Amino acid sequence: MAERFDRIWHNARLATMRADRPDLGEIEHGVIATRGGRILYAGAAADFPADADAIQRIDCEGRWITPGLVDCHTHLVYGSNRAHEFELRLKGASYEEIARAGGGIVSTVAATRKASEAELVASALPRLDTLIGEGATTIEIKSGYGLDTETEMRQLSAARSLGRQRKIAIRTSFLGAHALPIEADGDKDRYLDRVCNEMLPAVAKAGLADAVDAFMEGIAFSAEQTARVFGAATVLGLPVKLHADQLSNLGGAALAAKFSALSADHLEHTDEAGAAAMATAGTVAVLLPGAFYFIRETQKPPVDAFRKHGIPMALATDCNPGSSPLTSLLLAMNMGATLFRMNVAECLAGITREGARALGVLDETGTLEAGKWCDLAIWDIERPAELVYRIGFNPLHRRVWRGQ
Repeated sequence: MAERFDRIWHNARLATMRADRPDLGEIEHGVIATRGGRILYAGAAADFPADADAIQRIDCEGRWITPGLVDCHTHLVYGSNRAHEFELRLKGASYEEIARAGGGIVSTVAATRKASEAELVASALPRLDTLIGEGATTIEIKSGYGLDTETEMRQLSAARSLGRQRKIAIRTSFLGAHALPIEADGDKDRYLDRVCNEMLPAVAKAGLADAVDAFMEGIAFSAEQTARVFGAATVLGLPVKLHADQLSNLGGAALAAKFSALSADHLEHTDEAGAAAMATAGTVAVLLPGAFYFIRETQKPPVDAFRKHGIPMALATDCNPGSSPLTSLLLAMNMGATLFRMNVAECLAGITREGARALGVLDETGTLEAGKWCDLAIWDIERPAELVYRIGFNPLHRRVWRGQ
């Protein structure tokens, strides 16, 4: 008896993004077959049973299929916006100057603390829908705009709610060590006592976080302070990620590697030793060209060093109100190519396979192969390079999440 599937997509060209295939893992005449939301076959039509049956067969008419897109670094849930700070930057103020004057993250904290969970969800939905409209099927959302237990948990709860209101996989990261709240009176160590002893245990007990993040920088937290947070996360069994080496080299990449971090993100000032440590630990480099562009950075992340050491490179929007109000993974790819000189295969892997790796979910999504969720993006393009090449153009034909 012929095997029966839920759906078969045929007459398609596949960019499987499988690491065991060269370049994009292209299959010119491809088929994808699914059951129960999982891919059972993704390969050449010539190797697919001719008598296979399905509840629904979809003729893709020669369109390209990639894995659903993965945005592995966002701050999507927050109150208000920081357009006024954008005006200040245009007048010459730096990111650090704005932050030290009480702007930056702290100003978003004030707005976020005032917002209810329903208001946070409502304001985030348009941003989420924009990403979904470009083919995103998995998104990471961080907290970090509460800086107190109640608001941090409200942010994370809002992020979970977004995953219930839309057909998308949401991964959450607790970022209590993002900045110092005003009420801490400049005492970073005392504030981190609350992060490690109060906030983090409460978040973990409630099951609101899939990982723990921190901002290690001169205007944020030192290596020793970050290590305290990561030590507390490790005790609770939560993996870690790190905002590292964005504005200076404080050894963030190496520290992330020491704690076997899923990823180290930004990395503009990472040195050779940091890159080597990441390679040994298997830590993914998450590059965020939106922030690089928006705050007019000039120091580029060491892409050649990451290539040399075989470090997987992901790309993400870093969607946030202050330094990267970006809601387009397609534009993030173009920026990765034009600003950081990444090639087409690296850019596409960055928002699929390596984005999934940076979230610790590569066994579930990020490539087209049997056993993974059927998360697909189907494109009206002639070649995959168009997804990186175009600016302000969305050629998505259809998005599929969990086979639907």
